[in-house]
Amino acid sequence: MFNYPLHFEFKISTFSNDFNARDSQGNTIAYVRQQMFKLKEKVIVFSDETKSKELFHIKADKWLDFNTVYEFTSATEGVKLGKVGRKGWASLLKARYELFDEKDQQDLLIEEENPWTKFWDGLFKQVPIVNLFTGYFFNPRYTVKRPDGTLVGRFSKEKSFFGRKFSYNKLAEYEQGEELRVLLGLMMMVLLERRRG
Repeated sequence: MFNYPLHFEFKISTFSNDFNARDSQGNTIAYVRQQMFKLKEKVIVFSDETKSKELFHIKADKWLDFNTVYEFTSATEGVKLGKVGRKGWASLLKARYELFDEKDQQDLLIEEENPWTKFWDGLFKQVPIVNLFTGYFFNPRYTVKRPDGTLVGRFSKEKSFFGRKFSYNKLAEYEQGEELRVLLGLMMMVLLERRRG
C-alpha cells in the first residue's frame, strides 16, 4: 500500500505530542495527535495535518497502568482492528510490544534490538551540554516479527538534534491485515518510547 521506507517526524513547535507519517516520496500518509491531559490515553490518526478527516482511534483500556493495552478502531464505524500491549516486566530493560488482530490473537511482536542503546542515551542525557548531542549517537532500533521468528520490518530512530525522526523499513510481504496493525502499533509505541527517553 505504501512506498517504503516510512518516516515519522515529531513537531517541536507545539506542546502536544504530534507527528507526521510520510512515505519515501514525501507524501503524508497520516498525522498523529496524542490528546493531552486525559486520564485514559487517546490517540487520533488523521489523514493529514489539516486534521479534517479522522482515520483511526487508539485508546487505552485503562489509565496509568503498567500493562495497559491500546485498541485500534476505525474512526467512523468504530470497528475493532486490533490492539498493541506493552509486555509489562519484560519491557523494563528491553522494550517489547505484542500486536493482536481483531480476534485478540497475537500475530506480531515489536522488540528493541539493543537495550544498552537506550541505557546510554538516558545516562548521557543527564550530563549538561553532552545531552544536546545524544540524538546523534544513541539511536535505538526495533524489530517487527511474527511468532515464528519471521522478520517483517525494522523501526529505527534516526540521527537528529532533537531526537524527533524515525523510519520504518518493510522487510517481508505482509499477510492479511498485518500492515495496518504494524503501523498503528508503531505509532503508539513511538509515543510511549519517546516519552521514556
